[in-house]
Amino acid sequence: MPESGLRLLIFVAVFALVALCEHAWPRRARRQSRGTRWGINLGLLGIDILAQRLTLGAAALGMAVYAQAQGCGLFNLQAWPAWLSAVAGFLLLDLAIYLQHRLFHVVPLFWRLHRVHHTDLDLDLSSGFRFHPLEILLSLLYKVALVAVLGISPVVVLVFEATLSAAALFNHANLRLPTKLDAALRWLLVTPDMHRVHHSVIPAETNSNYGFFISLWDRLLGSYCGQPSAGHLGMTIGLREYQREDQIGLMQLVLIPFRQPEADHSQLAGKVDRR
Repeated sequence: MPESGLRLLIFVAVFALVALCEHAWPRRARRQSRGTRWGINLGLLGIDILAQRLTLGAAALGMAVYAQAQGCGLFNLQAWPAWLSAVAGFLLLDLAIYLQHRLFHVVPLFWRLHRVHHTDLDLDLSSGFRFHPLEILLSLLYKVALVAVLGISPVVVLVFEATLSAAALFNHANLRLPTKLDAALRWLLVTPDMHRVHHSVIPAETNSNYGFFISLWDRLLGSYCGQPSAGHLGMTIGLREYQREDQIGLMQLVLIPFRQPEADHSQLAGKVDRR
């Protein structure tokens, strides 16, 4: 099965499973109709896929194949066991995505792109693919460069990409996990409750919990926030400057990066509950 087909199969399977779990154990009531939001988020996903197909495609995997064939990159120059290179490659890719996410909150130009993701008024699995196409392409270029420098194997790249897609669906889910299970899982993995804090309208909470799959980076690098100050049921999701439905239609989201920001959200700060 080609790489794109395998990723699609995994995506559909995880999407169906998470959607069923959301329906059975929802965490919050919706502010916006599911049909409206899913139409917008799926529409943005379609634009993202088209943008990739017309430009870079599966460039990260292609670079991994090339680096392996040419013996380029750090891991291809070391006599490490294959399993050690694989684990190190996966961890470094996940750390790199954490650092990229944090950078997109700090650099104003990147924030113009990334704030599209934060305009969602609710949070569910469809939020996991609410990204501006230019952000997707920049992220892909970043991963291509990482794969080239590190010489990460094609199998690890494929596994990482599938994991990242599945994790985005899971950690954006409107899913109520048992408190003890959530507390145990988040010592290693990003849970829906942990990531939901990142989508708070309170800037200090938005600028925390940047991890997508492994939660340790937030704890180790000082960006972990345990709980939202208003609680998970009382918190407001989104950005203060984009709280109306008429501001966040599909075409408006595509144009948001090219409009003057109403507030420099990345520079604001406040108190954070880091328990």
